[in-house]
Amino acid sequence: MTAALAGLLGDPHARTVLAATATLGASCGVVGTLLVLRRRALLGDAAGHATLPGIVGAGALSLSLGGTGREPWVLVAGAALGALAGIAAVHWIRRATRLPADAAMAIALGSLFGLGTAMLSALQQVEGGHGAGLESLVTGDAATLVRSDLHVAAAVATASVALTAAFRHDLRALAFDEDFSRSVGRPAGRLDALVSALAVANIVAGMRAVGLVLSVALLVIPAAAARPWCRTMGAMTALAAVLGAAGAVAGTVASAAIEDAPTGPFVVLACAAILAASLVAAPRARGAGPGATA
Repeated sequence: MTAALAGLLGDPHARTVLAATATLGASCGVVGTLLVLRRRALLGDAAGHATLPGIVGAGALSLSLGGTGREPWVLVAGAALGALAGIAAVHWIRRATRLPADAAMAIALGSLFGLGTAMLSALQQVEGGHGAGLESLVTGDAATLVRSDLHVAAAVATASVALTAAFRHDLRALAFDEDFSRSVGRPAGRLDALVSALAVANIVAGMRAVGLVLSVALLVIPAAAARPWCRTMGAMTALAAVLGAAGAVAGTVASAAIEDAPTGPFVVLACAAILAASLVAAPRARGAGPGATA
């Protein structure tokens, strides 16, 4: 592992990959804290799964218009639209059926990912569609990251941190006591929309590095690992950012040490190892963590 890290640090391209994945990990830790405290982890999952039909649809549209079906801006736009459609589907299911939030999210993520898989299979049967490379977006391909990807990751991370800091009081009130937040006139709907938008931005930014589905794990796991150690939202956010960056770097280094190993699964495994260690080592005397105080 040490040799792999030394090799990565000696390669300018590898340093870009490391910096991009670490930045994404930290950004996902910040936004993931909001999702975990709002009990909206599955909302990110639904958005992540919904990016697949969005990407495949965008690729198919590009092919029909004479493109390659692989243009990065086309795929990013498709991913963002798909994720937003997934979140809209969750809200529509809840209003139409009065099902609880977790059931609506599970229905949306399963249905939309199934739709995306079917669309991908159909696209591969079309002339020019086979081998379009869309499958790599499921598990990610960090080796293909370039400096522009680092710039995107940095922009998303900056926006995530800035907006979370700017609205921290409103977000904290919403996370710990939604009824009180609404009673004092806090814009709960707009705050939820803000959190959803940040989750979508991080999922889309991370799809090339760790993949569509696995980027959702990067949103949730660092925040879950940080929670047992913290009694305030601010401390949990900071620790989740550090753990997310650490897991991303560890996973990237581990994947580099193994030939042809995909980065996304190793990043998630590294974060899962951090979570396991946190759950084992966290002092039980601290109680429920940030749920104890705001």
